[in-house]
Amino acid sequence: MSILLVIVLFAVAAVAEIGGAWLVWQSVRENQPWWWAGLGVMALGAYGFVATLQPDAHFGRILAAYGGVFVVGSLAWGMAVDGFRPDRWDLIGSAVCLAGVAVIMFGPRSTS
Repeated sequence: MSILLVIVLFAVAAVAEIGGAWLVWQSVRENQPWWWAGLGVMALGAYGFVATLQPDAHFGRILAAYGGVFVVGSLAWGMAVDGFRPDRWDLIGSAVCLAGVAVIMFGPRSTS
């Protein structure tokens, strides 16, 4: 399994899912046009397809690991787009999440 491929696919999935959710949020909560929500729904659908491109064939493993990527990506999105400033607990939690992603995706597996 290519580590770079896994990382790139998780990054693309995060942009699609977090960006899609953000667009829906903006439409519903921030009075942006209704079609922003439509774009958000399409981005969320794209996220579902991107996840299927991961080299590991186990749905549960991919989604569990992606959960950690989502946590980190959400905080990064908030910083980049909404001016959010994480505190030390956000940063510590993000590090724990990324460690979990690494263990889930790249830990040694038995071949049987």
